[in-house]
Amino acid sequence: MDALSFLRADHQSVLGMFEVLDGAPKGTGATESGLATMVTNLVIAESQHEAIEEQFFWPAVRKALDNGDELADRAIGQEQEGKKLLQRLEDSKPGEVDYHDALAEFIKAGREHIAFEQDQVWPLFAAAVGKAELEQLGEKLETAKKVAPTRPHPDTPPNPMVQKTMGTGAAVIDHVRDAVSGRAGENPPDPQAH
Repeated sequence: MDALSFLRADHQSVLGMFEVLDGAPKGTGATESGLATMVTNLVIAESQHEAIEEQFFWPAVRKALDNGDELADRAIGQEQEGKKLLQRLEDSKPGEVDYHDALAEFIKAGREHIAFEQDQVWPLFAAAVGKAELEQLGEKLETAKKVAPTRPHPDTPPNPMVQKTMGTGAAVIDHVRDAVSGRAGENPPDPQAH
């Protein structure tokens, strides 16, 4: 699957989660609604997505476009802010004010970030690279997602080399923690080629 199709499928999955989470119950209803499981799915999906973009997609954007550094820096800045919100979700529980505030902020910021990528970055990138390069990048993204971190790690620098070294170590720890805690069963499926 080419890179943009792979990322689009990821985005569609996350946007679907946003639709469900938009009207999430608060207070005692939140703890009984299964909200925590859905938010865990969101945290896992977004953590993996941002990690693989930082490893492979944003470096490719920097290389392919004259304004690639500016676009990648803006997107990575948005992603870093998103990781902080995801960490707030990890650190709190449904029913707590900060949990619901962080969720609402993340949904709003996430929609804006997806729109920025799809409307501003992708058309430029698609015009600058060939189909073979998109396919090759898609394969890298697909492979990397299988072993990507499942938690936000907002303090890990969003540098591709750091992601490939420290990020890999963090991912191993995340996957072990997920297996031990049972959280691994909440990992959303990877996008499939259509």
